[in-house]
Amino acid sequence: MGRVCWVAGLSLCLAGCVSPGQERVRDYNEDGVHLYQRGDFGGARDSFQAALTLKADDAGLLYNLGQCHDRLGNVAKAESCYRECLQRAPNHAPCRHALTVLLVHQGKTSEAAHQIEDWMQREPKLSSPYAEDGWLWHQAGDLPRAQVRLQQALELNPNDSRALTELALVYEALQRPERALVLYERSLQQDANQPDVKRRVNFLLASGAKRPRPE
Repeated sequence: MGRVCWVAGLSLCLAGCVSPGQERVRDYNEDGVHLYQRGDFGGARDSFQAALTLKADDAGLLYNLGQCHDRLGNVAKAESCYRECLQRAPNHAPCRHALTVLLVHQGKTSEAAHQIEDWMQREPKLSSPYAEDGWLWHQAGDLPRAQVRLQQALELNPNDSRALTELALVYEALQRPERALVLYERSLQQDANQPDVKRRVNFLLASGAKRPRPE
């Protein structure tokens, strides 16, 4: 079974009326996003770095820069960017996930788990930390605990597209494709820009999964 790679889009910034300096930051950021989407991670890194020289405290730019370093294999720099981003925006869910993945790949799963636990305790009414913990339990192969955490996330926010996608993956692993299909489609209703999720939907339909009939 293929696994959905959950990677949030790069952060956009500076909506609304802006000063000339802010316009330069926006232009650098938009250029970086465009280059990143083309796979030019080095060029994107340079654009985001240029934006940060003008707006050094922007959490979204730090996350974007971290993503570039991550793709370029600069693990230490990526981790530094992610941690600095989270100092400024502790609930930045895509950055939390990026840092968790980085730690897991470095064999620091216990540190990742500890950070997620701290996040859940600090934000008990926020769905994102529960979704992140569910992802981590799934990586560890504990499907029942992953399912519980993801259901907790959805109790807090039924429209959390991340939690919906991750729970769908758990149901796929539990050989319940029809339930997974429903959750994937609910996730796409919340965020249509998820090509991996669309591929999972098409795969399940091609494999014979059926949508539940209306009662």
